[in-house]
Amino acid sequence: MRDAKPDKSAALLGLAFDNDDGHSRLTRGKNFVLVGGSQDSHSMMQETAVKINEQLDREGKRLEDVSVRELRDICRDVVKSVEGRKEKDEG
Repeated sequence: MRDAKPDKSAALLGLAFDNDDGHSRLTRGKNFVLVGGSQDSHSMMQETAVKINEQLDREGKRLEDVSVRELRDICRDVVKSVEGRKEKDEG
């Protein structure tokens, strides 16, 4: 009898090191953990992780099932969207 393969799992890990206000920031969510950063960079990581999950949900996919290339493409599109929104808010 063969041993059953464990279910695949995957998670996004976000790290930021631009914190100078003394706060420790940690956010856990559906398949992601975000650590550190200033308030702004941590917020950007949060928004990015949530939007990646939303995109996966819209496509009916799970993080552990997408290829590295597909995840890279999703991340690129989400980051462009998040950065564009930030520039609009600042401008």
